[in-house]
Amino acid sequence: MVRADARENRQRIVDVAREAFASAGDTSLNEIAKRAGVGPGTLYRHFPTREALVLEVYRAEIEALAALAPALLDDHPPLEALRRWLDRVARYGQLKYGVAEVIHAVTTDSVEAEAYRLVTGAIRTLLDAGAATGELRPDVDDGDFLLLISFLWRIDPETGGEAQATRMLDLVMAGVLARPRTL
Repeated sequence: MVRADARENRQRIVDVAREAFASAGDTSLNEIAKRAGVGPGTLYRHFPTREALVLEVYRAEIEALAALAPALLDDHPPLEALRRWLDRVARYGQLKYGVAEVIHAVTTDSVEAEAYRLVTGAIRTLLDAGAATGELRPDVDDGDFLLLISFLWRIDPETGGEAQATRMLDLVMAGVLARPRTL
């Protein structure tokens, strides 16, 4: 059984790494340990390599995105839930932009397949809810939608990426509306 303080340290390291990698993908593990308030030895006991830490952050982010879709639908109408989810995906895109090479190098086909299943499942949940209310087109394929929003992890967060992501997500949202809005 893992001690509570060890679990807390591990989670704090993952949380700090998520923020650090989103800001600068090349943040050192020593810097992450310092920001997390743990020694380098503690970080390396949990994550013996940079790749192991990046993979854990990736896995945690995908699981959080998948869990967020139904939670948003519990609290918001489908159209608003979809947009809030997309805004969260945009923040994930900043992380992925900084560490994409590592993610692609260390993920296996089974890890990628599971991530794809979780994300497209979340997309399907949101799209189906919007289609059921008549707000969203019922013919949008979840895989196509994921491909469409993949621009989010290609936008450099250091060059005005947040504003660009917002503008592009407005276009995505307009494209999935059942009845286009007039201005």
